[in-house]
Amino acid sequence: MIAKTIAEARKIVIKIGSNTLAKADGTINPEFMADFAEQVSALMKAGKQIVLVSSGAQVAGLSTLHRWARKKDIHYRQALCAIGQVELMDTWSASFRTYGIHIGQLLLTKEDFLDDHRTLNMRNTLFTLVDEGVVPVINENDSVSYEEIKIGDNDNLSALTAILWSADLLILLSDIDGVYDKNPKEYPDARLFEEVSDLAKLRSSISIGSSNSFGTGGIETKLEAAEKVTAYGIPMLLANGGKPRFLESLSNGTQPGTVFLAR
Repeated sequence: MIAKTIAEARKIVIKIGSNTLAKADGTINPEFMADFAEQVSALMKAGKQIVLVSSGAQVAGLSTLHRWARKKDIHYRQALCAIGQVELMDTWSASFRTYGIHIGQLLLTKEDFLDDHRTLNMRNTLFTLVDEGVVPVINENDSVSYEEIKIGDNDNLSALTAILWSADLLILLSDIDGVYDKNPKEYPDARLFEEVSDLAKLRSSISIGSSNSFGTGGIETKLEAAEKVTAYGIPMLLANGGKPRFLESLSNGTQPGTVFLAR
């Protein structure tokens, strides 16, 4: 089902969380980003159009200014995002440039999706960038929006982006293989749901736990994203971004994941 879903999709939104982008020490992982860019390049050569929703501004900021690592004040957190966003985009730019691909940055908030004029401009910009072979890299504007700084909000942002762009598929990359009936990090006998057609039934079959039980954003924000896109006829794939060559493996059906079927 995973390989078939990817094969049938032309317009794909891929969301990468901070945990996937970071090394074990919490700093940004340029090797991962370079490898990801190579795999995206292969997908584009195969006729796919890609929009990237990338977390990691705060992680990149901490990689740049270690002396702020212990500061918890929201103003420092937002300032770190302002610094880190530059570093993040610089690393993405260098990664994709190797394969002759340009990137374009869009920093958005929830409010942007509530204004018809902004929404139209965002949609036009996305279509123009993609049509010209540029990969849009979208992130929340964490430096000016307190509410959006919470980890996991990019799950919902990627869903809104997929709907705005009329995507064929949303891929959420996490640090687990998909949705389980309980936390696989705590329970070795946890069962993976490979295919989901009824989200209400799924919710009654799993133990969600705390917000950080299933990776950085928690399973709840991923289910919210699935509810949003599947209602618009867009399937969603939740998969592990920490596996080697994960986009290739997902495309050829050798890596597990959870596919949320479009309604």
